[in-house]
Amino acid sequence: MDLLSLRYFRTVARLEHMTKAAEALQIAQPALSRMIGQLEKELNVRLFDRSGRSIRLNEFGRRFLAKVEHALQTLEDGKQELLDLAERPTGSVGFYLQVGSYLLPDMISAFRKMHPEVQFKLLQHDPEKAVSPSFDLCLSSRPFRIPGTESIPVLTEPIVLAVPSGHRLAARRSVRLSELADEGFISLKPGKRLRETTDALCRSAGFAPRILYECDEPSMVRGLVRSGIGVSFIPLLTWGGSQGSTVALLTVEEPECSRTLELSWYADRYMTKAAKTFKEFVQEYFEGLALQ
Repeated sequence: MDLLSLRYFRTVARLEHMTKAAEALQIAQPALSRMIGQLEKELNVRLFDRSGRSIRLNEFGRRFLAKVEHALQTLEDGKQELLDLAERPTGSVGFYLQVGSYLLPDMISAFRKMHPEVQFKLLQHDPEKAVSPSFDLCLSSRPFRIPGTESIPVLTEPIVLAVPSGHRLAARRSVRLSELADEGFISLKPGKRLRETTDALCRSAGFAPRILYECDEPSMVRGLVRSGIGVSFIPLLTWGGSQGSTVALLTVEEPECSRTLELSWYADRYMTKAAKTFKEFVQEYFEGLALQ
Protein backbone atom coordinates (compact mmCIF):
# COMPACT_ATOMS: atom_id res chain seq x y z
CA MET A 1 0.00 0.00 0.00
CA ASP A 2 1.55 3.32 -1.07
CA LEU A 3 0.46 6.95 -1.19
CA LEU A 4 -0.30 6.84 -4.90
CA SER A 5 -2.76 3.96 -4.52
CA LEU A 6 -4.43 5.74 -1.59
CA ARG A 7 -4.84 8.94 -3.61
CA TYR A 8 -6.24 6.95 -6.53
CA PHE A 9 -8.64 5.14 -4.22
CA ARG A 10 -9.85 8.46 -2.79
CA THR A 11 -10.66 9.78 -6.26
CA VAL A 12 -12.53 6.62 -7.27
CA ALA A 13 -14.40 6.62 -3.95
CA ARG A 14 -15.48 10.25 -4.32
CA LEU A 15 -16.65 9.85 -7.92
CA GLU A 16 -17.89 6.25 -7.74
CA HIS A 17 -17.17 6.02 -11.45
CA MET A 18 -14.02 4.33 -12.79
CA THR A 19 -13.99 6.09 -16.17
CA LYS A 20 -14.45 9.57 -14.68
CA ALA A 21 -11.84 8.83 -12.03
CA ALA A 22 -9.34 7.68 -14.67
CA GLU A 23 -9.96 10.87 -16.65
CA ALA A 24 -9.51 13.02 -13.54
CA LEU A 25 -6.28 11.22 -12.65
CA GLN A 26 -5.11 11.20 -16.29
CA ILE A 27 -4.33 7.49 -16.34
CA ALA A 28 -5.70 4.57 -18.33
CA GLN A 29 -8.83 2.99 -16.88
CA PRO A 30 -7.44 -0.58 -16.94
CA ALA A 31 -4.40 0.54 -14.95
CA LEU A 32 -6.62 2.25 -12.40
CA SER A 33 -8.86 -0.82 -12.12
CA ARG A 34 -5.81 -3.03 -11.53
CA MET A 35 -4.52 -0.71 -8.82
CA ILE A 36 -7.87 -0.72 -7.00
CA GLY A 37 -8.01 -4.50 -7.32
CA GLN A 38 -4.51 -4.82 -5.84
CA LEU A 39 -5.48 -2.56 -2.96
CA GLU A 40 -8.57 -4.67 -2.23
CA LYS A 41 -6.44 -7.82 -2.38
CA GLU A 42 -3.96 -6.34 0.08
CA LEU A 43 -6.78 -5.34 2.46
CA ASN A 44 -8.52 -8.67 1.92
CA VAL A 45 -11.94 -6.99 1.51
CA ARG A 46 -13.98 -5.52 -1.29
CA LEU A 47 -14.16 -1.72 -1.07
CA PHE A 48 -16.77 -1.33 -3.81
CA ASP A 49 -19.94 -3.14 -4.79
CA ARG A 50 -19.91 -3.79 -8.53
CA SER A 51 -22.93 -4.29 -10.76
CA GLY A 52 -22.04 -4.43 -14.43
CA ARG A 53 -20.13 -1.23 -15.19
CA SER A 54 -21.39 0.56 -12.06
CA ILE A 55 -19.50 0.74 -8.77
CA ARG A 56 -20.68 1.90 -5.35
CA LEU A 57 -18.62 2.43 -2.22
CA ASN A 58 -19.68 -0.17 0.36
CA GLU A 59 -19.43 -0.09 4.16
CA PHE A 60 -15.81 -1.32 4.09
CA GLY A 61 -14.98 1.35 1.54
CA ARG A 62 -16.68 4.14 3.47
CA ARG A 63 -14.81 3.29 6.64
CA PHE A 64 -11.50 3.01 4.80
CA LEU A 65 -12.11 6.29 2.93
CA ALA A 66 -12.54 8.16 6.21
CA LYS A 67 -9.14 6.89 7.38
CA VAL A 68 -7.51 7.63 4.02
CA GLU A 69 -8.89 11.19 3.99
CA HIS A 70 -7.52 11.77 7.49
CA ALA A 71 -4.11 10.27 6.67
CA LEU A 72 -3.64 12.25 3.45
CA GLN A 73 -4.78 15.48 5.13
CA THR A 74 -2.33 14.88 8.01
CA LEU A 75 0.53 14.44 5.53
CA GLU A 76 -0.48 17.61 3.69
CA ASP A 77 -0.64 19.50 6.99
CA GLY A 78 2.85 18.23 7.82
CA LYS A 79 4.17 19.46 4.49
CA GLN A 80 2.61 22.90 5.00
CA GLU A 81 4.01 23.14 8.52
CA LEU A 82 7.54 22.35 7.32
CA LEU A 83 7.24 24.94 4.55
CA ASP A 84 6.12 27.54 7.09
CA LEU A 85 8.97 26.66 9.44
CA ALA A 86 11.34 27.09 6.52
CA GLU A 87 9.66 30.46 5.81
CA ARG A 88 8.53 29.28 2.40
CA PRO A 89 4.73 29.46 2.71
CA THR A 90 2.81 28.17 -0.26
CA GLY A 91 0.72 31.35 -0.22
CA SER A 92 -2.56 29.55 -0.89
CA VAL A 93 -5.76 29.92 1.15
CA GLY A 94 -8.76 27.66 0.61
CA PHE A 95 -11.74 29.92 1.34
CA TYR A 96 -15.30 28.61 1.34
CA LEU A 97 -17.91 31.36 1.18
CA GLN A 98 -21.18 29.86 2.39
CA VAL A 99 -22.92 33.26 2.46
CA GLY A 100 -23.35 35.34 -0.67
CA SER A 101 -21.66 38.70 -0.28
CA TYR A 102 -20.77 41.52 -2.64
CA LEU A 103 -17.96 42.29 -0.18
CA LEU A 104 -15.82 39.32 -1.22
CA PRO A 105 -13.96 40.99 -4.15
CA ASP A 106 -13.21 44.06 -2.03
CA MET A 107 -12.11 41.92 0.93
CA ILE A 108 -9.68 39.79 -1.08
CA SER A 109 -8.42 42.76 -3.10
CA ALA A 110 -7.65 44.72 0.08
CA PHE A 111 -5.85 41.72 1.59
CA ARG A 112 -3.74 41.04 -1.52
CA LYS A 113 -2.60 44.67 -1.63
CA MET A 114 -0.84 43.92 1.66
CA HIS A 115 0.06 40.31 0.80
CA PRO A 116 0.34 40.02 -3.01
CA GLU A 117 2.05 36.63 -2.74
CA VAL A 118 -1.06 34.97 -1.33
CA GLN A 119 -3.36 33.16 -3.74
CA PHE A 120 -6.93 32.02 -3.08
CA LYS A 121 -8.88 28.88 -3.88
CA LEU A 122 -12.52 29.90 -3.67
CA LEU A 123 -14.63 26.81 -3.06
CA GLN A 124 -17.95 26.51 -4.86
CA HIS A 125 -19.04 23.00 -3.81
CA ASP A 126 -21.10 22.26 -0.73
CA PRO A 127 -18.67 20.92 1.91
CA GLU A 128 -21.61 19.85 4.05
CA LYS A 129 -22.15 17.02 1.53
CA ALA A 130 -18.48 16.06 1.16
CA VAL A 131 -16.86 13.18 3.04
CA SER A 132 -14.01 15.37 4.26
CA PRO A 133 -14.37 18.95 3.00
CA SER A 134 -11.07 20.69 2.37
CA PHE A 135 -10.68 24.38 3.13
CA ASP A 136 -8.69 26.64 5.43
CA LEU A 137 -11.45 29.07 6.38
CA CYS A 138 -15.22 29.17 5.93
CA LEU A 139 -17.45 32.23 6.17
CA SER A 140 -21.02 31.23 7.02
CA SER A 141 -24.10 32.33 8.91
CA ARG A 142 -25.51 30.66 11.98
CA PRO A 143 -26.61 27.93 12.54
CA PHE A 144 -24.54 26.42 9.69
CA ARG A 145 -21.73 24.32 11.14
CA ILE A 146 -19.38 21.73 9.65
CA PRO A 147 -18.41 18.88 12.00
CA GLY A 148 -14.90 19.18 13.39
CA THR A 149 -14.66 22.96 13.04
CA GLU A 150 -14.30 25.80 15.52
CA SER A 151 -16.03 29.12 14.87
CA ILE A 152 -15.97 32.73 15.99
CA PRO A 153 -18.61 35.37 15.27
CA VAL A 154 -17.33 38.20 13.06
CA LEU A 155 -20.47 40.25 12.41
CA THR A 156 -24.09 40.55 13.50
CA GLU A 157 -26.04 42.59 10.98
CA PRO A 158 -29.67 43.73 10.68
CA ILE A 159 -31.88 42.17 8.03
CA VAL A 160 -34.04 44.98 6.63
CA LEU A 161 -36.98 45.02 4.26
CA ALA A 162 -36.41 46.44 0.78
CA VAL A 163 -39.49 47.86 -0.97
CA PRO A 164 -39.83 49.76 -4.28
CA SER A 165 -39.96 53.54 -3.91
CA GLY A 166 -43.62 53.61 -4.97
CA HIS A 167 -44.68 51.02 -2.41
CA ARG A 168 -47.38 51.88 0.15
CA LEU A 169 -44.82 51.51 2.97
CA ALA A 170 -41.90 53.28 1.30
CA ALA A 171 -42.29 56.47 3.35
CA ARG A 172 -42.05 54.54 6.62
CA ARG A 173 -38.83 54.10 8.59
CA SER A 174 -39.86 50.80 10.14
CA VAL A 175 -42.57 48.14 9.93
CA ARG A 176 -43.83 45.10 11.76
CA LEU A 177 -43.26 42.03 9.65
CA SER A 178 -46.89 40.98 10.05
CA GLU A 179 -47.85 44.03 7.92
CA LEU A 180 -46.26 42.26 4.92
CA ALA A 181 -48.35 39.08 5.15
CA ASP A 182 -50.11 39.77 1.82
CA GLU A 183 -47.08 41.04 -0.08
CA GLY A 184 -45.26 39.28 -2.90
CA PHE A 185 -41.65 38.48 -2.00
CA ILE A 186 -38.52 38.12 -4.09
CA SER A 187 -36.17 35.66 -2.47
CA LEU A 188 -33.19 33.38 -2.85
CA LYS A 189 -33.95 29.79 -3.75
CA PRO A 190 -34.72 27.15 -1.09
CA GLY A 191 -31.60 25.65 0.45
CA LYS A 192 -29.88 29.01 0.81
CA ARG A 193 -29.14 29.86 4.44
CA LEU A 194 -30.67 33.34 4.21
CA ARG A 195 -33.86 31.90 2.69
CA GLU A 196 -34.19 29.51 5.64
CA THR A 197 -33.69 32.41 8.06
CA THR A 198 -36.23 34.74 6.44
CA ASP A 199 -38.84 31.99 6.00
CA ALA A 200 -38.52 31.29 9.72
CA LEU A 201 -38.93 35.00 10.51
CA CYS A 202 -42.14 35.13 8.47
CA ARG A 203 -43.49 32.05 10.24
CA SER A 204 -42.79 33.68 13.60
CA ALA A 205 -44.81 36.67 12.38
CA GLY A 206 -47.75 34.38 11.62
CA PHE A 207 -47.60 33.88 7.86
CA ALA A 208 -45.81 31.99 5.09
CA PRO A 209 -44.22 34.36 2.54
CA ARG A 210 -45.84 34.45 -0.90
CA ILE A 211 -42.81 34.06 -3.17
CA LEU A 212 -43.11 35.72 -6.59
CA TYR A 213 -39.58 35.05 -7.82
CA GLU A 214 -36.72 32.85 -6.60
CA CYS A 215 -33.18 33.78 -7.58
CA ASP A 216 -29.68 32.34 -7.28
CA GLU A 217 -27.87 35.63 -6.77
CA PRO A 218 -28.35 38.59 -4.38
CA SER A 219 -27.77 41.00 -7.28
CA MET A 220 -30.83 39.60 -9.08
CA VAL A 221 -32.94 39.97 -5.92
CA ARG A 222 -31.93 43.61 -5.60
CA GLY A 223 -32.54 44.25 -9.29
CA LEU A 224 -36.07 42.84 -9.19
CA VAL A 225 -36.93 44.99 -6.18
CA ARG A 226 -35.61 48.07 -7.99
CA SER A 227 -37.85 47.14 -10.91
CA GLY A 228 -40.88 47.36 -8.63
CA ILE A 229 -41.83 43.68 -8.91
CA GLY A 230 -41.92 42.87 -5.20
CA VAL A 231 -40.33 43.25 -1.77
CA SER A 232 -37.38 41.42 -0.26
CA PHE A 233 -35.24 40.90 2.79
CA ILE A 234 -31.79 42.50 2.55
CA PRO A 235 -28.85 41.88 4.95
CA LEU A 236 -27.97 45.52 5.53
CA LEU A 237 -24.17 45.40 5.62
CA THR A 238 -23.09 42.46 3.49
CA TRP A 239 -25.61 43.07 0.68
CA GLY A 240 -24.98 46.80 0.55
CA GLY A 241 -26.63 49.56 2.54
CA SER A 242 -27.46 51.78 -0.45
CA GLN A 243 -29.93 50.45 -3.01
CA GLY A 244 -30.47 53.70 -4.91
CA SER A 245 -33.43 56.08 -5.02
CA THR A 246 -35.78 53.44 -6.42
CA VAL A 247 -35.67 51.33 -3.24
CA ALA A 248 -36.53 52.13 0.38
CA LEU A 249 -34.97 50.14 3.24
CA LEU A 250 -37.20 49.66 6.28
CA THR A 251 -36.19 48.45 9.72
CA VAL A 252 -38.24 45.50 10.97
CA GLU A 253 -39.56 46.27 14.45
CA GLU A 254 -41.02 42.87 15.21
CA PRO A 255 -39.73 40.18 15.23
CA GLU A 256 -36.06 41.08 15.57
CA CYS A 257 -34.45 40.49 12.17
CA SER A 258 -30.71 39.89 12.09
CA ARG A 259 -28.11 37.29 11.26
CA THR A 260 -24.66 36.47 12.63
CA LEU A 261 -21.76 35.63 10.36
CA GLU A 262 -19.07 33.25 11.60
CA LEU A 263 -15.57 32.34 10.51
CA SER A 264 -14.78 28.62 10.85
CA TRP A 265 -11.70 26.41 10.54
CA TYR A 266 -10.82 22.80 11.31
CA ALA A 267 -9.68 22.40 14.90
CA ASP A 268 -7.39 19.43 14.20
CA ARG A 269 -5.75 20.65 10.99
CA TYR A 270 -2.64 22.75 10.64
CA MET A 271 -3.32 26.33 9.59
CA THR A 272 -0.72 27.91 7.33
CA LYS A 273 0.77 31.34 7.92
CA ALA A 274 -1.15 32.64 4.92
CA ALA A 275 -4.45 31.35 6.34
CA LYS A 276 -3.70 32.70 9.84
CA THR A 277 -2.90 36.12 8.40
CA PHE A 278 -6.10 36.13 6.35
CA LYS A 279 -8.13 34.98 9.36
CA GLU A 280 -6.92 37.98 11.37
CA PHE A 281 -7.60 40.27 8.42
CA VAL A 282 -11.20 39.02 8.03
CA GLN A 283 -11.88 39.67 11.73
CA GLU A 284 -10.53 43.22 11.46
CA TYR A 285 -12.37 43.80 8.17
CA PHE A 286 -15.75 42.99 9.69
CA GLU A 287 -15.00 44.94 12.86
CA GLY A 288 -14.42 47.99 10.67
CA LEU A 289 -17.58 47.29 8.69
CA ALA A 290 -19.69 47.17 11.86
CA LEU A 291 -18.35 50.58 12.93
CA GLN A 292 -19.30 52.31 9.67
